[in-house]
Amino acid sequence: MRQAPLIYLIAGEASGDRLGAALMDGLLQLDPDTRFAGIGGPLMAARGLDSLFAMDELSIMGLVEVLPRLRSLFARRDEVAADIIARQPAALVTIDSPGFTLRVAAAARKGSAAPFIHYVAPSVWAWKPGRAEKMARSINHVLALLPFEPPYMQAAGMSCDFVGHPIAAEPRATAGEIAALRAQLGIAPDARILTLLPGSRGSEVARLAPVFAATVKILAEKHSGLVPLVPAARPSLVPPLQAAFAGTNTIILPPLADFDAFEAQKRTVFAASSAALAASGTVSLELAAANVPMVIGYQMNALTGWLMRQMALVDTVTLVNLLSDSRAVPEFLFSACKPENLVPALDALLENPAAAAAQRAAGAVAMREIGAGGEAPGLRAARSVMAQIRP
Repeated sequence: MRQAPLIYLIAGEASGDRLGAALMDGLLQLDPDTRFAGIGGPLMAARGLDSLFAMDELSIMGLVEVLPRLRSLFARRDEVAADIIARQPAALVTIDSPGFTLRVAAAARKGSAAPFIHYVAPSVWAWKPGRAEKMARSINHVLALLPFEPPYMQAAGMSCDFVGHPIAAEPRATAGEIAALRAQLGIAPDARILTLLPGSRGSEVARLAPVFAATVKILAEKHSGLVPLVPAARPSLVPPLQAAFAGTNTIILPPLADFDAFEAQKRTVFAASSAALAASGTVSLELAAANVPMVIGYQMNALTGWLMRQMALVDTVTLVNLLSDSRAVPEFLFSACKPENLVPALDALLENPAAAAAQRAAGAVAMREIGAGGEAPGLRAARSVMAQIRP
């Protein structure tokens, strides 16, 4: 009797949970008997993954921020590596979060002959180019989200397929959904919404929310009727967001318990927005998919920021800018992320239709580059994984 393949997946944060869930959907489409084990979040759990432990334990950002957690992270690394060796999966798929997932792969490599696959190529085109060669010691194959990444991985000795970015395949909010959201929140149909996205981690919110709140206070004086809105990424972030934005008339929208409903609500918020102020990350592509012009701001520990600046190989970290080969999206990182810079940039988007249109055009290019209009990235990734199991 045929044994259904066991795929071991490891995701370390919300974006990885989304990638893992789409990959699982694709794998189940190709082989409905596929079994799963590993670590993931609620989206992956909904598709049949019984996580070895809570994925939130791994959601740590920054070189300095991770130091107090090193002992527990090393213990978890060893636990996961032992589980992989004990289960002997048909393939291991590590999903982003390289600080943890690639250490697990290195620890498990000696006890498994399965193909080890990493989903999301390291950004060697942006910083630390030696990471690809180091990764190749334990990883056989890479699933790349961006079209220009495969040559970097292949040069380091790994096979690599461009599978597209999952945001390219997400549905778009309808006019009816936008109207319903405005009615639910008591926002007039003609009021302009400024969406604020200070990150999905507690450390990000602690650093960015006060800066974003100060920015909102200034903008509110210049733009009568502007409605600031923060869709909270997790329930635990609602209290600190409420505290940070107190006195600014900002709507803090708690996340819905059902994750599909939460994602739909977030897409609707984006589609209803006139502009957005967001933390650096994948959210720039989500906003571009919704045709929302944006400003990017980001802060982190001063030492971490200094180290990253020294290692940077590109002059922008915003994916819309990179994919469109433009600098249409203004970004203010580290010490530059302050209200006196953010306010004029947002003013330009709110007052100058040409600036907003230029961003939307760049966003459309970025969407095409990541696979919009083609086969679902999760299914393309699943085909690539299955090809490694059955070459």
